[in-house]
Amino acid sequence: MVPAVGAGLTVALLFGGLVGAVIGVLAAVAVHRWSARAKSSTELRAAREEELLARQLPLTTELLAACLSSAALPSAAVSAVGRSVGAPLGPLLVAIGAELALGAPPELSWNRLGEQHPALAPLGRCLVRASLSGAPAAEPLIGLAQAQRTATARAAHARVRRAAVLATAPLGLCFLPAFVLIGVVPVVIGLTSRFAQAM
Repeated sequence: MVPAVGAGLTVALLFGGLVGAVIGVLAAVAVHRWSARAKSSTELRAAREEELLARQLPLTTELLAACLSSAALPSAAVSAVGRSVGAPLGPLLVAIGAELALGAPPELSWNRLGEQHPALAPLGRCLVRASLSGAPAAEPLIGLAQAQRTATARAAHARVRRAAVLATAPLGLCFLPAFVLIGVVPVVIGLTSRFAQAM
């Protein structure tokens, strides 16, 4: 309610009078409805966990590639990387390493990981392909790490550009009335007075 009331009062003071009050009420209702659609705390927690998993993925895939290229067993490599990587990805990898050590099919474990955590789906697909084909997984894992780093950099640049736009929008709203009153209104008055004199 506080953002809605704040937005309504700001708009009402900006426009003033009865028109400002009406527009302020409409702005308050719009902000209240928009904030009602905001995500719940569990959804936010899940989104934050997926973001952390995506951040941990490049380093984890490189560590996994290094362990697998040193001729370690896949279960031992996954467990070792899981113990060296912090939460939330580390415990997931330790659990998969234990499953693999007990003889679980790698395809089942990695597919389930990708289904439960969409941020880890590329890792799961890469390791499933490697286990089905029998090819070494180190090179595809390094390629995946580079692709994930590139995607993370692009997403960061997009967030910075979006933040710049969002930061200038309120400033534009503040200066728009002044621009209209100082720049547009005198031109319109001057043109109408010239047309009135010409007629």
